Amino acid sequence: MAAPSTRETTPLVTGDGLTLDYDIVNPDPAGTITSLRSFGYTVEAAIADLIDNSVAAQARAVDVYFTWDGPASWVAVVDDGTGMETDQLVSAMTVAARGSYDSRADGDLGRFGMGLKSASFSQAERLTVASRSGSGVMSIRTWNLSVVAKTAEWRLLHDADDSTCAVIERLLPEGVRGTVVMWRDLHRFSGIGTAADAQAQQQFYAEVGRVEEHLGMVFTRFLSGSNRVTITVNGSPVPPWDPFLGGHPGVQALQVEQIPVDGHMVRVGAFILPHPRRLENLATKAAGPGGWLERQGFYVYRRNRLILPGDWLGIKGFRRDERYNLARVAVDVPAEADADWAVDVRKSSAVPPVGIRRHLQRIGTAARSRAAEVLSHRGRIAARQHAAEFTYAWNVDRRDGQIRCRINRNHPLVREVLKGGPDVISDTKALVRLLEETIPVAALRLMHEADAADDPEPFLDSAPDEVREVADRIFRALVGQGQTPGEARKRVALMPPFDQYEGFWRQP
Repeated sequence: MAAPSTRETTPLVTGDGLTLDYDIVNPDPAGTITSLRSFGYTVEAAIADLIDNSVAAQARAVDVYFTWDGPASWVAVVDDGTGMETDQLVSAMTVAARGSYDSRADGDLGRFGMGLKSASFSQAERLTVASRSGSGVMSIRTWNLSVVAKTAEWRLLHDADDSTCAVIERLLPEGVRGTVVMWRDLHRFSGIGTAADAQAQQQFYAEVGRVEEHLGMVFTRFLSGSNRVTITVNGSPVPPWDPFLGGHPGVQALQVEQIPVDGHMVRVGAFILPHPRRLENLATKAAGPGGWLERQGFYVYRRNRLILPGDWLGIKGFRRDERYNLARVAVDVPAEADADWAVDVRKSSAVPPVGIRRHLQRIGTAARSRAAEVLSHRGRIAARQHAAEFTYAWNVDRRDGQIRCRINRNHPLVREVLKGGPDVISDTKALVRLLEETIPVAALRLMHEADAADDPEPFLDSAPDEVREVADRIFRALVGQGQTPGEARKRVALMPPFDQYEGFWRQP
């Protein structure tokens, strides 16, 4: 790898008369590319970054293509936007041509001037962009990372290979305005032998479904807004996914708030979704990509583009919990506040500034409480409806602020095991299996009123003799299974909850 280039310069004289010596140090191109490839893009996040540029170019239609051809496979994003002249294309292909501090048009979804390059370098060895604006002239530029690494220079090629050009001509015919972004030499499929590799082909096209879901989530407001953008993936239209189920009569919308933060207004609105049973055949779609647990929380939007699809933003006391699956909060952040919210290059994470955290905590607490009430109400109804029909193997209740979970000793199978009848071995095996399969997860969820303060504590109200008796039975079982008394005591001492208690198992 070539060392970073330097050159000596004449001293710099500052305004207060100080003389400063300095060097010009240019980063190594190959090393920079390696860093850009390591930003952690998924395929779907990288495609979304490309579509950001299409939206900024006022495209009304964006088509994504995945084409399998073994090592020659390619991915392309085509739009009917305004297109670029050659100088604009060169600027667009320049790494960090514009900083995050530069002002941008209202429809520009970019921030660092790196999305096209970093997203593409994370997925492919070759990036070709072809664009035609109103002048009718096609401009083409290509980054070939092997050329950059070999020459240790940022050599932006003026054309593309014949195969790539043939695809571009098909995707953007003569006289049609727009832009094609094309990836070749895909990193994840660089070791593929032939196009006949069925397993690799299946893996390649498996990306399509994830890309469709992700784009439908990220660009919902563009797919369904007044200035609608149509997005297709391999010819299939991408449907919008509305996390807030707009228009559904069962959704509870809390009051929308406009919160001033460092000279900007942040719009926050909380929504409580109906119980999944009320959604019937819409429940799976309402859950969204990744499911209910992954999609609860705050949804951070920047210029109508989704940045975070469900996250509790690291707010103290907030964590993912199935009690809060129905709580979703929309947060609209102005693009001018990017730095305050620490929006990253991939536009996939954000950290709220200190000035709004207490407001988000207040709104989030109200949304979480309301969501838990919806599930709890349904849980209580279900319990009343089925209590006479079933005898549960577990009893769950709350005493003195602590949740208690106990095996129901009146259950017929439990009573039979405790009685020690002739079939005790078979009954015990059946009971163990029953207990495994009926752990009262739903009841415990509904009982919780705080994230951890009321977690059950083993043997909290038990007498020391009762603790020792249980430990002794385990100790005897270990000895009976061939361990020495010393080994058995050590094993008991490491077992929860006996690792938190003193007893004979602590003896040497």
